[in-house]
Amino acid sequence: MKLVIEWKSSLAVPTGRFISYLKARKLVSKECVYHLVQLNDSSIDIPHIQSIPVVKGFPEVFPDDISGVPPEREINFGIDILPDTRPISIPPYRMAPVELKELKEQVKDLLEKGFIRPSVSPWGAPVLFVRKKDGSLRMCKLSSVKQGYYQE
Repeated sequence: MKLVIEWKSSLAVPTGRFISYLKARKLVSKECVYHLVQLNDSSIDIPHIQSIPVVKGFPEVFPDDISGVPPEREINFGIDILPDTRPISIPPYRMAPVELKELKEQVKDLLEKGFIRPSVSPWGAPVLFVRKKDGSLRMCKLSSVKQGYYQE
């Protein structure tokens, strides 16, 4: 039997004669008899967006009709560096042909899924592969390997 006890409430602290979640869990684990009660207060009004003080204070910011999610926008992002700073020229790590093929496949897959996008930055990050238990290759950053996240 799996023990499941949940507390869901809009109140921060329950009022009335209640026991704590931890005490209830302990009693249930000792196989005490318990009753589950769900109370819903239908007299509580759900607040409208216009009743929120911040919305009242800035009506020009919040439209009357919010219809769905906003349209996608192209975001141009860049990190400004000090003037006349040039990237450090380090040759890429040598890879076996199998690793190079896997790198191309994983980058293509990530591009298609939209997780990454092409960059025009002259700066780069070294990529290494770590063999997983099932024999496949996991792409990881050099900093992750140095910290020992992928070591077995």
